[in-house]
Amino acid sequence: MSTTSLPTAKARPKARAKTRLSFDRFRAWLVACAIRPEARLWLVIELAILHAVLWTFILINLKAAQDVHMDVAEAWGWGQKFLWGYGKHPPLSGWVAGLWFTAFPATDWATYALAMATVGLGMVICWLVALRVVDARRAFLAVVMVALYPIFNFKGFKYNPDLLQLVTLPLLVLAYLNAFEKRSWQSGLWLGLAGALALMTKYWVLTMIGAIGLAALIHPERLKFLASPAPWVAIATMVAAMIPHIVWLAEAHFVPLTYAGDTYSLHDDRLLHQLVAGYALHNIALLALPVALAALAMAWVPPWFKLLLRAPSRIVTRAWARGANPGVNLSQALNVWIVQVIVAVGPPLGALAFSIYMKTDWGISLFFLVPLALVAIPALRVQSAVLFNITAIWLVLSVATLAASPWIAAREMAANAGNAQIYGARSELARQLTQAWHSRFASRWAVVAGTMEQIQPLVFYSPDHPSALLPLEAWDSGLTSRDDAKKYGFIGVFDPTDGRLPAFEKWVSETAPNAERIVMTTRRFTHGKAGPSMSWNIYIAPPGK
Repeated sequence: MSTTSLPTAKARPKARAKTRLSFDRFRAWLVACAIRPEARLWLVIELAILHAVLWTFILINLKAAQDVHMDVAEAWGWGQKFLWGYGKHPPLSGWVAGLWFTAFPATDWATYALAMATVGLGMVICWLVALRVVDARRAFLAVVMVALYPIFNFKGFKYNPDLLQLVTLPLLVLAYLNAFEKRSWQSGLWLGLAGALALMTKYWVLTMIGAIGLAALIHPERLKFLASPAPWVAIATMVAAMIPHIVWLAEAHFVPLTYAGDTYSLHDDRLLHQLVAGYALHNIALLALPVALAALAMAWVPPWFKLLLRAPSRIVTRAWARGANPGVNLSQALNVWIVQVIVAVGPPLGALAFSIYMKTDWGISLFFLVPLALVAIPALRVQSAVLFNITAIWLVLSVATLAASPWIAAREMAANAGNAQIYGARSELARQLTQAWHSRFASRWAVVAGTMEQIQPLVFYSPDHPSALLPLEAWDSGLTSRDDAKKYGFIGVFDPTDGRLPAFEKWVSETAPNAERIVMTTRRFTHGKAGPSMSWNIYIAPPGK
């Protein structure tokens, strides 16, 4: 007869003590890795990789019923040819996409992986920036706050020049802090190259370059920096590195500047003020999340429960103290504070002064310094337990979001069931058009013409990956031409509700008067649920003889 041995009352406390000991050891290990010079870089890299992997899977689930964003498809199209510019923007985002998709297929998941790889690399560079300003403990806190910032997760789903700035602008700030400290010609060379790399991402980075220039002039140690070779070598290097793009810009008749002027000039004062206010509120709301969660991590330090019962105010005040703080480099912290204030205040004021249409997405690249600016406050005291707490908060929220992502996607689809802009089946249209071209001409479909929002997804999803032609716009990408459209033929695609339809039909009539005209309707089914129906006017022009 067998017997079962049950744990006694004395054994259970020992088991709990062992579990507690293991937990304490893990927490101590994490804090030690975040601080030790030989381990901290690898810990941050592993954090960035885990963040990128988790959020790639989250985005795959959240966007399962959607096509990729038109900006992503546009970047993919640019990457098919390595040019010195692509009509609207400098070339770096297209180059990065081109390199990425030499290793990965043109699929939805690969675009989300690219976006998350971009923000993951940005996280690591933000940590390197933080190490120039604060000690390793505070730097790790800052990088986890960055990971909690929605721009680096939910809002970072679409790879485009705005998102790529989360790599190039932190790199620019890192190079500036290095040059400000070392004041050598070598550091100036790296600063100039970083500035050119940023400018090759998007001209909007002039806001950050201007802020860095003003910080160098405002800083109390400005004479030491300006008297060194660093700033002058940086300027010369940046200009020299930009010469190929400047030549392209001149040859393209400064089309990107025309694009910016035509697209973002605004003459409605009421709308202007609404957009500026919306920009400010939007970015404040996004920043509130990592700040609030960092405050929670600081409050959640033992003996938080006793303090909550006996002296609730101490939960907050114990993190603040007077006196010197060796964990903060005040000279570099001042640089960060000046730069962040200028890029936070300057663009909205500039929009008001020059009547510029202010997009909320323009704030994506400008606020990555906020976590560092806050943790660099000398009066703030960061205990070791805070590092574990903030990491635990990030991990729990990420895993919980991953688990809930299919449910979130289903709810979003139900709430926006008729929104064709979000759930329209452009990928299905791309496949149908490819089949239609092959059945008629038994050759590769080379050119698709229309508006950016309609045709860029077709470039991405069609197996033939035709080049995009925008005949109604002055800022063509340069990937194809009107002569190519006549030579190789084209398929024109246009939304029948778009007010520009008469102008497009006029262009088709002049370019290919014998083009076949049909209407196509598509609808996507996801998990048995139908998305919105969409119809397009289709113009199929045969290849020239």
